[in-house]
Amino acid sequence: MTILIACALLAVVMPYLARIPAVIELNKLGGYDNKHPRQQQTQLTGLGARALAAHQNCFESLAVFAVALAVVLGTNNVNAVTETLAMSHIVARVLFCAFYYLNLDIMRSIMWFVGISTAIAMIAVSF
Repeated sequence: MTILIACALLAVVMPYLARIPAVIELNKLGGYDNKHPRQQQTQLTGLGARALAAHQNCFESLAVFAVALAVVLGTNNVNAVTETLAMSHIVARVLFCAFYYLNLDIMRSIMWFVGISTAIAMIAVSF
């Protein structure tokens, strides 16, 4: 179960880490506007816009992964298969962010598919 908890922690932290390049780009726009950050974010282009999108997608993915973890834990199906799927999900999500930053859209989409598939598989093997 330690692996699943570690994966849960990484999945929770990932959206915040994914945002770092966006914050760096926001600072290039005259400094971070803490009074109107969402308005300032609309000005991002290139890497900054992609990093913001990766950040938002990490939150979307977190909901699906959290359900998958809840199903695995709730059905007491903690085993090598579900742990491997959880680790694969985290790796896919990290690669998803990296490919998003690098503007490698096809690889990014493949990693998105791998990530969602691993979460769905975690639920499916828990029947």
